[in-house]
Amino acid sequence: QVQLVESGGGLVQAGGSLRLSCAASGRTGSSYTMGWFRQAPGKEREFVAAIRWTGGTYYADSVKDRFTISRDNAKKSVYLQMNSLKPEDTAAYYCAAGALGLASHPYEYAYWGQGTQVTVSS
Repeated sequence: QVQLVESGGGLVQAGGSLRLSCAASGRTGSSYTMGWFRQAPGKEREFVAAIRWTGGTYYADSVKDRFTISRDNAKKSVYLQMNSLKPEDTAAYYCAAGALGLASHPYEYAYWGQGTQVTVSS
């Protein structure tokens, strides 16, 4: 079993930046893809970004060129640097792990964190 804990969410003005972190613990021995998803009230959970064990990345079009995903395999952690934030980025952000390849669907991930709230004011 793998446990994921997110941190770094908060309230920021439009145009500002936030950095989310996700630390994994437990049986993390496999080389798997980690990702970030988000879910706004009344909407489905949507893909944000994914990163392979080897560092390859994939982004949703809505965040490309604004968000950067990275990982530190030694620390079993994944990060999401969010710049030029917009009010439409407001959502609960979830860390996910256990996928293969550059997975972009929730069903492809085996493990999930509890989420961290990001609110962008206009």
